[in-house]
Amino acid sequence: MAAPHTLLYWRDVLLTALAPAIWGSTYIVTSELLPPDRPFTAALIRVLPAGLLLLLITRHMPKQNAWWRLLVLSALNIGVFQALLFVAAYRLPGGLAAVLGAIQPLLVMVLAWVADRRAPGRATLWFAVLGVCGMAVLLLSPQTVFEPVGVAAALLGAACMACGVWLTRRWRMDLPVLALTGWQLLLGGLMLLPVAWWVDAPLPALTPTQWAAYAYLCLAGALLAYALWFRGVARLPTVAVASLGLLSPLSAVVLGWALLGQSMTGVALLGLVTVLASVFAVQRFSTRER
Repeated sequence: MAAPHTLLYWRDVLLTALAPAIWGSTYIVTSELLPPDRPFTAALIRVLPAGLLLLLITRHMPKQNAWWRLLVLSALNIGVFQALLFVAAYRLPGGLAAVLGAIQPLLVMVLAWVADRRAPGRATLWFAVLGVCGMAVLLLSPQTVFEPVGVAAALLGAACMACGVWLTRRWRMDLPVLALTGWQLLLGGLMLLPVAWWVDAPLPALTPTQWAAYAYLCLAGALLAYALWFRGVARLPTVAVASLGLLSPLSAVVLGWALLGQSMTGVALLGLVTVLASVFAVQRFSTRER
């Protein structure tokens, strides 16, 4: 029989995994239900109202000396990351963007190794590399175009998220999880506000379906998902949390196959199983960090 602390650990893993699984639905909701060509507006509507709602619920102010750290985390986890994410999404095929983003667990290991003097376990390192390879098998094709600006944005976005995960765990902000999530969503949304105003066209009159899609992105894709994500960052090893991010493109692939009739070849299935095996193995071996 599994020890109680082991069961609690895997419960935390499953709850945290819900966040990237929800994020994986963003592509299908955006492409099928939202007004086209307004990426920064979609990101803004997703995070800013969710942040306001959480802060109205928690009513918890950060300490005066914590503001600069909170601004850094908000930029890395929300504001800058979301902007780079959409730049990459518009300039690269989705498969290539996902593969480049899959290096995030490796970047977290490098940060822990260089800054914390904590060398990654050999098994954890190799399984993280296996996850990148599995993502490449699943999503890349011979026709993939490597557009330089898009590639740079995808790599910088992965670096932002890796730094955000690592610093969130390292700094351990003296805020409840919901308050920490709310402040990051609010401040990150305020960073996105001028970008959305400057770059995107104004929204047209929205249909009830589009209102519902924006509400889903806000309540599930931001409020619920980020609350679960930051809860996991506080409880799980950093590399374990970062590797769970690979579930986001997997979720997008499965939803595309189930709801849009997109094909999935035997090779793609092999890549999918490889990524799942990588994620599970990284969780298993990362328990030694606890």
